[in-house]
Amino acid sequence: MSISQELYPSQDDLLYEEELLRNPFSLKLWWRYLVARSEAPFRKRFVIYERALKALPGSYKIWHAYLRERQELVRNLPITHSQYDTLNNTFERALVTMHKMPRIWIMYLQTLTEQKLMTRTRRTFDRALCALPVTQHDRIWEPYLIFVSQKGIPIETSLRVYRRYLKYDPTHIEDFIEFLINSSLWQEAAERLASVLNDDQFYSIKGKTKHRLWLELCDLLTRHANEVSGLNVDAIIRGGIRKFTDEVGRLWTSLAEYYIRRGLHEKARDIFEEGMSTVVTVRDFSVIFDSYSQFEESMLSYKMEEMGLSDEEEEEDNDQENGFGDEDVRFLGKLSLEDFEKKILHGFWLSDKNDIDLRLARLEHLMERRPELANSVLLRQNPHNVEQWHRRVKLFEGNPTRQILTYTEAVRTVDPMKAVGKPHTLWVAFAKLYEDHKDLANARVIFDKAVQVNYKSVVHLASVWCDWAEMELRHKNFKGTLELMRRATAEPSVEVKRRVAADGNEPVQMKLHKSLRLWTFYVDLEESLGTLESTRAVYERILDLRIATPQIIINYAYFLEEHKYFEDAFKVYERGVKIFKYPHVKDIWITYLSKFVKRYGKTKLERARELFENAVETAPADQVRPLYLQYAKLEEDYGLAKRAMKVYDQATKAVPNNEKLSMYEIYIARAAEIFGVPKTREIYEQAIESGLPDKDVKTMCLKYAELEKSLGEIDRARGIYVFASQFADPRSDPEFWNKWHEFEVKHGNEDTFREMLRIKRSVSASYSQTHFILPEYLMQKDQTVSLDEAKETLKQAGVPEDQMASLEKKVGFVSAGVESQTDGGIKANANNEDIDLPEGSDSEDDEKIEIAQKDVPSAVFGGLVRKREESEKNEEGTRLGALERIKRLKGN
Repeated sequence: MSISQELYPSQDDLLYEEELLRNPFSLKLWWRYLVARSEAPFRKRFVIYERALKALPGSYKIWHAYLRERQELVRNLPITHSQYDTLNNTFERALVTMHKMPRIWIMYLQTLTEQKLMTRTRRTFDRALCALPVTQHDRIWEPYLIFVSQKGIPIETSLRVYRRYLKYDPTHIEDFIEFLINSSLWQEAAERLASVLNDDQFYSIKGKTKHRLWLELCDLLTRHANEVSGLNVDAIIRGGIRKFTDEVGRLWTSLAEYYIRRGLHEKARDIFEEGMSTVVTVRDFSVIFDSYSQFEESMLSYKMEEMGLSDEEEEEDNDQENGFGDEDVRFLGKLSLEDFEKKILHGFWLSDKNDIDLRLARLEHLMERRPELANSVLLRQNPHNVEQWHRRVKLFEGNPTRQILTYTEAVRTVDPMKAVGKPHTLWVAFAKLYEDHKDLANARVIFDKAVQVNYKSVVHLASVWCDWAEMELRHKNFKGTLELMRRATAEPSVEVKRRVAADGNEPVQMKLHKSLRLWTFYVDLEESLGTLESTRAVYERILDLRIATPQIIINYAYFLEEHKYFEDAFKVYERGVKIFKYPHVKDIWITYLSKFVKRYGKTKLERARELFENAVETAPADQVRPLYLQYAKLEEDYGLAKRAMKVYDQATKAVPNNEKLSMYEIYIARAAEIFGVPKTREIYEQAIESGLPDKDVKTMCLKYAELEKSLGEIDRARGIYVFASQFADPRSDPEFWNKWHEFEVKHGNEDTFREMLRIKRSVSASYSQTHFILPEYLMQKDQTVSLDEAKETLKQAGVPEDQMASLEKKVGFVSAGVESQTDGGIKANANNEDIDLPEGSDSEDDEKIEIAQKDVPSAVFGGLVRKREESEKNEEGTRLGALERIKRLKGN
């Protein structure tokens, strides 16, 4: 056989060949030779590889590179090519010395897997596992399991491989179970999954919980009920129901589905019913009910389809039976068992397979029961839920027997101490049911039992007594109603109290005699049905028990007034104002005072004044205003006007700051009406200096200025505007300055207008400037105005009030050009300079000037002056004799 010339070493190879001749066992030399000839044809590199491996048969590096190049050579060739056999033989030669190298095994196994050589590949996997140490087996098992999971591998082979693998690593049981499920091996999959769940030390490498594995087992058992045997499916699923409470509905439906697939339909219905009667959540109930209704609908539709087909078969059978005639069936030996049964049982009701009506009635009954079953679920969640019991009774409306049974179960089940809602309403509704059906005797029995129950609150027990009494009222049993309330409000005896104290658990019946609701109802009954003495006794008992409310006090007093016991009513008011404090006593005081004034008027004026003084002394500042107004009205109507003004003055000092302005307005209005407008000046000054908030002071000054302007006192009005200017920032309060501007335009001159503008600039500067030196500031400004600005600026700077007061004394403050006199009037003092009169003003021409005089406004004179004038006219008329009066009439 001739060797190709290209396989011989070339001139360039001589250098490497000479070195290899000197040292043929050097891996470095052979590797340098291969790297240098990396671009050479594979045939030539093949010769070099073979020569190198013959010299170094244990070199992993050369074997690995050689095998990689041979794999690349066959990559694009079909698996039937002869090169694959050469590659396989090369791998076998390599494994003679490389059998401990897992990488060589993996390369060989991947190549065999691609060639679809099933048996050879399986045996090679087994050889690799035998050759490699156990620590390297995990690298072989992974491709081995992928290989046996391919299509075309016999299932028995895959099972054997998986079972061997589980002996090596039992933690991968989930992969085996998944393989079994994918292979439709339901029996072994169920058994393996059950064993996993029974192993308390099992840990899922896929992160699955026991709950999820349990649900997978239930699905497996129910969906393949006919393929799985040997497992107690009922016990397994019921164990899951007891253990896992969050998927109870799904587990119940799984168990029912298992029996449905087994053909045990009645057993499935029993499971559905049991599930609906045991679940405690609405979600689980909905799952079971929907599955149950779907099952019944499918059974009904299946039966209807079956009966449609059976009708056609019966017609054919009837045609065939016509050929038999009237022959005795005992001689028809050739009939099958089915035909024989059909012939014998024809027309018998047990053999009637047409049960569509039964199935339809069963489905309708299930749908009708849904509200009741859902209510039962809610009651299983909390059997002490009163509202759910009421809803359950309403479900049986029209069926008194079921309603009575439900009420009986409810009052027996609900514990008043744990009840959600009002448990006494169950007893009341129970009795009302008997009352609606004209059975008062049983209704009274129910009420009698209800009042003996130990409720959580006294209010519940009192409500039962009141409802019982209302029932008696509805049936005109007035005497019995009063007797019932006397029994309810009776105080327990000393012996009973001692016995209860010894037991240590005090029932609500011991506190019932102090129930305000019960006594209120009792009082209403006595007022309507009882006598005066019995009603007063009940009211007095309420006061003795110290459970009265302000409304009860007022009601008691009204009751006495209706029966003309006015002094007794006032005594009740006196007791009320002593018992209660503010704010509860407010209504009692107002009612008491109004009733007293209405009753006695001015006959007992001093006593009324004492009552009002006591009322305003005990009242807090925010509640005292209506009392003062009522007090002042008393003085105006029956007392002295001077005392009324004094009351108004006291009220302005007693009310809180936010009500002082409105109180001063009332005070001024009343003073103007009674004494005339001039009297209001000192009230205005008092209000301005009383410490009102700046906003209210400004409002009061504006009203004061309007008053002076209406009386023609222009200088006084201007002085008030000057004083109020310190409280009005021109930037935020333009309204004040607009009014002053209008005033000066109408009543002033050029000098006063300039003064107003100067003050406006000064006030604006004082609001914008907070840092200044006080002595220089005062010396630079006009003293009459600058002090006001200085005080305002000092106030903003945080200077105490006492320091500002001392400053005012030193400088000689003039209050905006006016001074208060002792008689309450105001004299102009804004300008002390001499007035320059024009020359010749004393000439005789001035005597010819007629000075127009205006009438004094009627508002200047108060109501008392007008009353006095009217009375003087009447007195003049009475002093004239009859003859004189007649003459005057004739003269007119």
